[in-house]
Amino acid sequence: MKVTEVPAIAGAFLFEPTPFTDERGFFCRTFDSDAVRSVGLDPGAFVQDSLSRSVRGVVRGMHLRSGEGEAKLVRCSYGRIFDVVVDLRPGSPTYLGRATFELSGDTQATLYVPAGCAHGFQALTETADTSYRIDREHDPSEDVTIAFDDPGLAVPWPLPVTVTSERDRKAPGLAEVLRTLEVRTP
Repeated sequence: MKVTEVPAIAGAFLFEPTPFTDERGFFCRTFDSDAVRSVGLDPGAFVQDSLSRSVRGVVRGMHLRSGEGEAKLVRCSYGRIFDVVVDLRPGSPTYLGRATFELSGDTQATLYVPAGCAHGFQALTETADTSYRIDREHDPSEDVTIAFDDPGLAVPWPLPVTVTSERDRKAPGLAEVLRTLEVRTP
């Protein structure tokens, strides 16, 4: 498994498996504790796996957690997504930095998003399944949402946005969230 540091987001990593391909299709390891450990992360820290299915044009995000924050491993297990991470950790050398990725079921690459970073994605295919491995149990009282179309984020969504949740449509802008956000990162 190849591991690459993401320069625009301190502490973020891209894990790219090496699929074995034959006439049946492919097989690959999507999580490797040794690869995770090699970049200083605790593979045992991840306590919850989740899956979302989205249709083409759907945007989910921009989301993060207040308090202790939430680190996550994100992978598109089927289809393709345009994935976005924004560093909102005030003490980070990449504070307010943004990185975008295309994750797909073809590559099975996994993105590590550090706690304190906002995350969102747009489905690029008719169906896109996105898997999350999260390091804390979900606490809805700590959910923070930033308007996905906020000019302060300037996310270059590749498709017209077809559907979002009510929460995402009504989310405050980046400046307002930054005034009230309290995230404690390790």
